[in-house]
Amino acid sequence: MASARKVLIIGGGFSGMSAAIMLARGGIETDLVEIDAGWRSYGAGISLHGATLRIFQQLGILDAFKREGAATDGLIVRMPHNDQEIVTLPTPPMPGTGLPGNAAIMRPALAAILSAATRAAGVSVKLGHSFETIEQDAEGVTITFTDGTSGRYDAVIGADGLYSKTRTTLMPDAPKPDYVGQAVWRAELPTPEGLNSLNMWLGEGLKVGINPVSEGRSYMFITEDRPENDWIEQNDLLPAMKAMLDRFPSPILTAVKEGLSEDSKLIYRPLEKLLLPQPWHVGRVMLIGDAVHATTPHLGAGACIGMEDGVVLAEELLRAGTVAEAFTAHEARRWDRCNMVVNNSARLSEIEVQRGDQAEHNTIMGQSMMALTEPV
Repeated sequence: MASARKVLIIGGGFSGMSAAIMLARGGIETDLVEIDAGWRSYGAGISLHGATLRIFQQLGILDAFKREGAATDGLIVRMPHNDQEIVTLPTPPMPGTGLPGNAAIMRPALAAILSAATRAAGVSVKLGHSFETIEQDAEGVTITFTDGTSGRYDAVIGADGLYSKTRTTLMPDAPKPDYVGQAVWRAELPTPEGLNSLNMWLGEGLKVGINPVSEGRSYMFITEDRPENDWIEQNDLLPAMKAMLDRFPSPILTAVKEGLSEDSKLIYRPLEKLLLPQPWHVGRVMLIGDAVHATTPHLGAGACIGMEDGVVLAEELLRAGTVAEAFTAHEARRWDRCNMVVNNSARLSEIEVQRGDQAEHNTIMGQSMMALTEPV
């Protein structure tokens, strides 16, 4: 018999939906509450490590991803002035998926795939609300919601992101997110001719990447060294992105710049990291995903490790035993992997900001990519 019969998930992002799908399919009564009434996904494209495709397979959404997203092979680094190839780095394929090791998709498309799978699994979804209070005793957790209703659960999963209300409520003294001195700008665009995989251009304090997200479409990211975590107005995004691209004489990027417009789904986000020491739970409430281990995008593995959290925690809760035993087993399985991703991603950011050793950068990237192919 599973260690929990009824579970609440707070937060309907990628991590929370992954947990919900696996729990409900395993026969656990699962409720999910999401504060956004539209259940929207913020952002443009998202790069995915091949290990994420393994999670898609476990969740039963790999075929849907194949229809909506893109999987390609390798990372090509190009000269910033003439597009000449400098190096091609392998992206190891994930055994069993039948797909190469680099993937990408538009965030709203992935969110739509996951939300459809969540409802199809039989999860009870409540949108436009969050929790008001959490009260625990030896037998379970009582939650009051912002709509005035309440529920009783054997376990609760806090998957409510980097600025988690669950974490703030249960762990008021926990570390806060740390700005790393870089920001990322993103846009959607037609795939430039001849670009069939992830391509990057390295400049002074800037890195530009273009990654296919679907047939004929790509997303561009510009990683900028930015000492201050300051606010950028939406109206300033387009001229700022064009000004940064002016610093790359690359014919490909020049053409991209000329095609950018306010319709290019422009996004700006400062990069922050967070790694909470364990335990990641308080009593019968466990935190997963960005609520405990938010990472910069340098390894393209933030969504991967968050969704892995959801799957692993569901596996442990579906085993016979107690909730406490399930939580302990989950944390033991997750620490080394999540620690590696957060810290290696942060080190890659440091090397870029400090103009450090490119050989070290390449080594960390290669070692991390291989480590992510290991069993979870």
